[in-house]
Amino acid sequence: MKILHIRFQNLNSLSGTWEIDFTAAPYTANSIFAITGPTGAGKSTLLDALCLALYGMTPRLRKITKTSNQIMSRHTGVCFSEVTFQTVKGSFRCHWSQHRSRQRPGNELQQPKHEIANASTDMVLESHIRKVARKVEEVTGMDFERFTRSTLLAQGGFAAFLEATADKRSPILEQITGTEIYSQLSMKVHELRLIELKKLEDLEQALQLIDLLSPEAEEKLQTIITEKEQESSAVRKAITRHRINIGWLDNILLLKKNLTHT
Repeated sequence: MKILHIRFQNLNSLSGTWEIDFTAAPYTANSIFAITGPTGAGKSTLLDALCLALYGMTPRLRKITKTSNQIMSRHTGVCFSEVTFQTVKGSFRCHWSQHRSRQRPGNELQQPKHEIANASTDMVLESHIRKVARKVEEVTGMDFERFTRSTLLAQGGFAAFLEATADKRSPILEQITGTEIYSQLSMKVHELRLIELKKLEDLEQALQLIDLLSPEAEEKLQTIITEKEQESSAVRKAITRHRINIGWLDNILLLKKNLTHT
């Protein structure tokens, strides 16, 4: 997943409209860059804006609803967050927004809006507020928890990631590095191994049911087989002689029959 553009308005202490274009030269010219500033400068707000646009919630405030919005800047009546990103499945744009009645500060909050669209065609893929996050998970492979534990790692999250057990870190690292295919292959190999081991076990059990002959019994049986083969050979020779005799007799009968008719 690659973040291309972030744009937001009236979030936390950053009132007004702000945007960062990560496709601009200063960012593309360097593979690594840092966003720094003193406490309260708005660094965490950038992370909030990113999460809000993608999942409609933030690590610090969780879900934003019609009854509670602590992220909208004070004395404002509207806020939004928009992020454009790219994955192996294409380029997408997520937009989240909420406003007060008539967009006036102090008025009643209205229901948040959330949508995800194809960034290349502007076609809206999902706009149901409860389904957008699932669509984001579909195109990124990460739900909110995985995203905040891997890609985002907000304040305090990095220590939690390091302290997590191996079985919890592995799926995250696989998602980041794109090596989940090796886990799938490993599981498949393990399944095949179990199948082959079961076949081997069945064959060994079948072998145990076979009574093997002792050397003395095998020798005796071999003697009987030799005798039977000799008897069989003698019988075949006798059959051959009898067939020859029968042939002579048939010829004699035929000759007698011919003499009688003449």
